[in-house]
Amino acid sequence: MERAAKLGGLLAAAALIFSQALFAQNHQQRPLEPKAGTQSQQTSPQNQKLPIYRVPVNVVTLPVAVSDSSGQAVLDLTKKDFQVFDDGKPQQIIHFDQGGDPLAIVLVVETSSRVAPLLPAVSRAGIIFTQMVMASTGEAAVIGYNDEVDILQPMTTDANSVLNAIQHLKPGLDGARLYDAMDRAEDLLEKQPDERRRVMVVMGEKIDKGSETKLGQVLRRAQLSNTTIYSIGLSTTAAAFRQPEKPKRPLRVGPEGTYPMNPPPGTAQTPQVADEQMGNGPGGQGALQLMPLIAWLVQHGENIVGKNSLAIASEATGGLHENTFKHGSIQKAMNEIGNDVHGEYLLAYRPPGNAPYGYHEIVVNVMKPHLHVRTRPGYYLAPPGQ
Repeated sequence: MERAAKLGGLLAAAALIFSQALFAQNHQQRPLEPKAGTQSQQTSPQNQKLPIYRVPVNVVTLPVAVSDSSGQAVLDLTKKDFQVFDDGKPQQIIHFDQGGDPLAIVLVVETSSRVAPLLPAVSRAGIIFTQMVMASTGEAAVIGYNDEVDILQPMTTDANSVLNAIQHLKPGLDGARLYDAMDRAEDLLEKQPDERRRVMVVMGEKIDKGSETKLGQVLRRAQLSNTTIYSIGLSTTAAAFRQPEKPKRPLRVGPEGTYPMNPPPGTAQTPQVADEQMGNGPGGQGALQLMPLIAWLVQHGENIVGKNSLAIASEATGGLHENTFKHGSIQKAMNEIGNDVHGEYLLAYRPPGNAPYGYHEIVVNVMKPHLHVRTRPGYYLAPPGQ
């Protein structure tokens, strides 16, 4: 009898271990790498339909920044102060923290000849990155991009090695393979353990020049891997300080005169409606206004026509975009990102198993008045066979 009881206990333990291993395998499933000898996505003809990553969304992680009416961070909230909605349906918060999770960070820096005069300032921001962003719990890597994309420092917990890589940046040619560099950063981040919060910090111009990867693909991977993208816009056009501000060029996701996105139900498709869908309306380009555009980019894996790529990447993933023309020096921008990373609340929920395919809108509410909430606007579930 005693022997049978022991055997039953051993079998139960083995079953538990197997179920945990199976859960971990499913939880960490990622897109398959192309087999040797096959044509990769980056070398496919432009008119070939781009594949959609089929990655199960088991847990949705939400970085949530809360500020008051004066823009000051609100840091004294608790789990019961938050409500999370997935397509309008309330969700159970299964994880709550505030800046305490260990970090996995990739710093992506443009090193083209155009930004060469700014590299000394970027290097000086290195100490702020290692102390304020990476801090004591962080693991970080550094990627440089111009005509090439190079890993200047692999993932490490050694802050001195990261700082050394930042302080010895060298300018290259005039290419700016921004999306390829962000895609490479996601390769590194997706290999990190699930308990690490994944963060990408991009310092560069708001344009891409020469990438084979597209912005929509970058955003899709970031959303599937729960990666938050922070960005610092760089520019060498000093004359912009002296010139009057030019009207913003409307964002376009297709040829002039076409309407790639369906209008809201019961609404006729017109140029004005299309502009509002793309965030070109009077409301500006916040996450709510950009929601249809972000959904379109993620679903189709395409680019946009415009120079707001970094800001859109940050909006799509709940990060912060700093424009050094408007917000001051590069060092100050990096400091703001460090404060945001470690001051954010981190919420997580498990989407329902029967969630429909397509883009899902996320809304986070705070049960206190007059507070502003910033988080990622949604995530994407791809249908089978896409």
